[in-house]
This record gives sequence, C-alpha cells and structure tokens, in this order.
Amino acid sequence: MEQVTIIGSGHMARAIAVRMLAARHSVQILGRNGEKTRELVESLGAGAQGGGEGAAVEGGIVFLAVPYGEGRNTVLVYGEALAGKVIVDISNPVDLAGFDRLLVPAGTSAVEEIARHASPDAHVVKAFNTCFAKPLEAGSVAGLPLDVFIAGDSEQAKVKVSAVVAASGLRPIDVGPLRRARELEAMMLLVMGLQASPNQDNFNWDTSLKLLP
Repeated sequence: MEQVTIIGSGHMARAIAVRMLAARHSVQILGRNGEKTRELVESLGAGAQGGGEGAAVEGGIVFLAVPYGEGRNTVLVYGEALAGKVIVDISNPVDLAGFDRLLVPAGTSAVEEIARHASPDAHVVKAFNTCFAKPLEAGSVAGLPLDVFIAGDSEQAKVKVSAVVAASGLRPIDVGPLRRARELEAMMLLVMGLQASPNQDNFNWDTSLKLLP
C-alpha cells in the first residue's frame, strides 16, 4: 500500500483522495484551513488522516492540489521536507478572468516553475491537470477509465505515479519529459475556455478528455 499526501482541501483534493482510497492507499490531507481539512478527512472515512500546513509529510508521493500561484509557495514552505519525494503538480496557469491566456511566459510551464523552487532532491511530475473534479472522483467517462497524462524527467517517478493512477482505476499515459507539460497546460487553456463560454451549450465542468480507441 502506497502512502500518499495531498496538500489542499478543495474539490480536486477530494477527487484525488477518493481515487487513492479506492486503490487502498492511505491518504494524508494537509490543508491551510483546519475546519475544511477536518471536514474533508471525516467525509473520506477510513484510510484518511489530516494535518495543518507545515505538518510532517508522510507520503512518498505528494499531490499539490492547489491553484496555480500557490504551488511554488507550497514547495518553498515545505522545503527539504519534500526531498526524496515525488511531487505531482495538477495546476493550470490559466487566467480565470477571461480564460484567454496562460499566466506563464512562453516556453515554460507552471510545473517547471515549481521544479525550479522545489528541493533539488525532489522529483517533480505533471499529472491530473487535464481532469476535472467530478469525473475524476467518478473515475470514468462514458463507461471508460479516465485518462491521466503524465510528464516528468524522472522515469522512476513517472513509474510510481503511473502505478497509483492505474491502481485507482484510471489509465496513465506517459507523454514524455517535464517540458511536455507546456502542451498539457496549453491544452487546458482551450478546454477551460470552452467550459466557461456562454456560446458553448454542449460543454460544462464535467467534461473529460479521453483518447480513443
């Protein structure tokens, strides 16, 4: 059984926790809002435990279930406590005011920014940024396992993330090195723009990306 830590207590934190618990992994939730964190842990039930920001990180895999802008600050707060850990960034650096631009300079990505500020002994991976919370919690779309695209420079780290993804009933897809996250984040600029557009009646925040066949 893999011990995982999820930093954050929002909808995506819950969805990832549900999938990890379904795979019989134990889950540690670390959140800044104590009441919200307690409520989440209690709703998840057996296998979940909680703690406040800055608590000891118990999981070998650490999911940053926080919005863009907080990821860098999070790895700075935890510092060397993340050394030797696999850090999974799920964020999308999309300008939520208009859903028409990325908030990172061309030629880089949110996760690469996080990697630059994380412990040099941590292994940073991009995954789950193409998943929305509701379908992720369900684990499937149109009766098929949800796809999780994974980018990273450490093959060993990607293998570990792929293993917990597969065990949770999802389909891991290795898309290559960490720089491929630029395309994953840009893809979600388009998808999120469709969700938010009043002219797109056929899209909503339950939309999922699935490669077929």
